[in-house]
Amino acid sequence: MTSPRPATSCAGCFAWGVLSGRYCHACFTFRRQHAVGTCSGCRREQPLKTNYCRLCWTQASLDATGHVSALAPFLRTVGHHQLFFTGMHRIRQPGVRIGKQGRRGLRPRPQPAPVEPIPAWSQPRLVDAPRDFTRFDRRLHADLTNPWLREGHRIAADLGERRGWTRGVRHEVDRALVVALSTHATGDQVRYSELFRALRARRLSVERTVEVLDLLGVLDDDRTPAVDLWLDRNLADVSAGIRHDVEAWLRMLRDGGPRSRPRAPQTAWTCLNAAQPVLVEWSARYQHLREVTRDDVLAVAAARHGNDRHYTLSVLRSLFRHCAKTGTIFRDPAARVPVGRHDYSLALPLPAEQLQAVAAAAVTPVVRVAIALAAIHAARPNAIRRLHVDDIDLGNRRLTVAGRSRPLDDLTRHVLLDWLDYRRARWPDTANPHALITQQTANETGPVSPAWMARTFGGLGSTLEQLRVDRQLDEALTRGPDPLHLAAVFDIDAKTAVRYANNARQLLPTGSET
Repeated sequence: MTSPRPATSCAGCFAWGVLSGRYCHACFTFRRQHAVGTCSGCRREQPLKTNYCRLCWTQASLDATGHVSALAPFLRTVGHHQLFFTGMHRIRQPGVRIGKQGRRGLRPRPQPAPVEPIPAWSQPRLVDAPRDFTRFDRRLHADLTNPWLREGHRIAADLGERRGWTRGVRHEVDRALVVALSTHATGDQVRYSELFRALRARRLSVERTVEVLDLLGVLDDDRTPAVDLWLDRNLADVSAGIRHDVEAWLRMLRDGGPRSRPRAPQTAWTCLNAAQPVLVEWSARYQHLREVTRDDVLAVAAARHGNDRHYTLSVLRSLFRHCAKTGTIFRDPAARVPVGRHDYSLALPLPAEQLQAVAAAAVTPVVRVAIALAAIHAARPNAIRRLHVDDIDLGNRRLTVAGRSRPLDDLTRHVLLDWLDYRRARWPDTANPHALITQQTANETGPVSPAWMARTFGGLGSTLEQLRVDRQLDEALTRGPDPLHLAAVFDIDAKTAVRYANNARQLLPTGSET
């Protein structure tokens, strides 16, 4: 069908097409929202937005395609104008949304930019002066054509797509990379300490930016490791010779060794807490652990009782075994020193009032999920943290906790559905496979931290570990103190099942065992 109006050119942006008046629809709206003045780019008398007309804004947007969303640097470099047909930006393409919802999606993903190869030899700097990123001014220092910056944007786009970053996080990372890489040259390194203050002052994401810089290979993480700060704080009163051996032992526990697997960070922390008073006492008399005798170890054993004696001697035996293996002592003074049995206290069922308080405190979906896993399935807090979405089989009504498949009851299924609905609505694009996530871990792939677990569930009145123990004890009291049944239901060690069965026998009335 032929239009009754002839095609003409827009008086504002020179776009060619069938117009309803002198201006196209976009220029008509632009004129109503902005005042007329002299354009800083084309020097025409036109409505201006921050000193530039719509034609210059359109050309800057075309030049910036595939780079960044900030158009100010491209406005200053406009030297020509590409004419276009009116209404071209509203042509709907298959799978592409237009208007407000498709504004970000219309820009193609940045293509890989060739990074300058690092030469085999380069002239080293005479003075390695620190860089002050806090003085960065985007209008003066931004260089969006820097190949390192373009490669950083490409890595950030790829990482954000794989991690499910939100649009706000991607925009923050793009701005932070402009600060870090605009003046970057081959051979430079970006120090964490120098970048941190600049990004924090601009309220930009430091963690996500550091990930991109690390993948780009230009990050110099000069932070002091947390384990070093922890050791300096707790071994300040220990003599230098003893401290050297203790540090090597603690790092072996934490990081593992040639023939030992790494332990949980909590293990090294509790071992040092148990050994620190003894090490400080020995440091007043000795300079090295090889000076410690068997009588000293026996004196430590005599001064302690019960579980304190058992755990302290176990820690000292581990320390001296490591020293004997590495050759820093001549003879193990703790060898064949009996540590005694670990005395377990009698576990009692939680009062009904305490359980009701826990149920009343479960007001959020994530708290209800954790309480259901601990109080119904006897899941440990660490197993709850590491539960994956794939471990929840709603169709077959099965739940895999710590590698063991269990039937999914109606209550647990209901709270899991509530949490998964909330998780899907709150973080629809996250790539984190864990069931429990936070605002922080939604942009990562790891589990929530133990500190977050302690902070989130600290006000329940009972810990998740107490709920887990109460569930296993309740099973032993209800079904009878049968270790085989407990081991089969909760997949626990034989010794642990026997201990729960003996605990239940002491609580059950005489003759009521089944």
